[in-house]
Amino acid sequence: MVKNILMRNAGFIILMMLGPMLMAQEGELTPEVISEDSSAVTPEVIPEVFLELSPEVSSEVPIEGVVTEPMQKQERTMVKYSHDFNFGDGIYANFDMVLANDPIPTARIVTDLDMFDRAFYEKITAGKEIVIYDENGVKKELKTTEIWGYGRNGILYINVGSAFHRISFVGSICHFVANVTTYNPNYYDPYYYNPYYSNSYYYNRYSMPQSNVASTDLRQYLLDFETGDVMEYDAESVEVLLMKDPELADEFHALRNRKQKQMKFVFIRRFNEKHPLYFPAN
Repeated sequence: MVKNILMRNAGFIILMMLGPMLMAQEGELTPEVISEDSSAVTPEVIPEVFLELSPEVSSEVPIEGVVTEPMQKQERTMVKYSHDFNFGDGIYANFDMVLANDPIPTARIVTDLDMFDRAFYEKITAGKEIVIYDENGVKKELKTTEIWGYGRNGILYINVGSAFHRISFVGSICHFVANVTTYNPNYYDPYYYNPYYSNSYYYNRYSMPQSNVASTDLRQYLLDFETGDVMEYDAESVEVLLMKDPELADEFHALRNRKQKQMKFVFIRRFNEKHPLYFPAN
């Protein structure tokens, strides 16, 4: 009887030992086996886990951080200004066009004038308005007094005093000369013509007839190429423009007034050498 009991116990123990092996062969793995061997997970389980987790992951990404399309920054080629640099020919309606070297081309100007005439821009700016086609092909009128200037043969001409003048010295600080016409409304001529007297011209100290007398003066100006401001060519203006370079400003400020007047252009040239201009390439 004892022998039969021992044989039944031994059979039970053997069955307990062989049970997991038989279950593994049938594909029924216990949790302990899965945790110990991750390679035993069947491929069908992976898509189910991904589908459950992917919505949660995507909802945690902030909208600002989502890039739908790669942003490609278009960098313009900038070139350092030199005497060989050519400004674009055309009408510069404002100073931003000058900085971009992107004028209104001659082909978009509506006129009966000969575009190949050497005096074309002098003639087109002699009128009160200039008619152009904009980027959308729509006609627009520009008041001549309000445009910044124009480019001809690679040279800039600036609108100052109701006339256009060539900028002969280009740099971060430009220098140019302009003929400016001024009117003096307070001027009177004590000797004026009176048809009621046999002597056509006579002196009358009491009536003092008024007359607007025009006078043309040759003046020098400075152009700040950072702001577009036009300033008188004097020591005060030069000192203000040099403040962008403290070293040059202190050196100029230390000079006597007479020396400052003599050295104005020298310091402008030194400033331009230290702070060159850059323009988009044509």
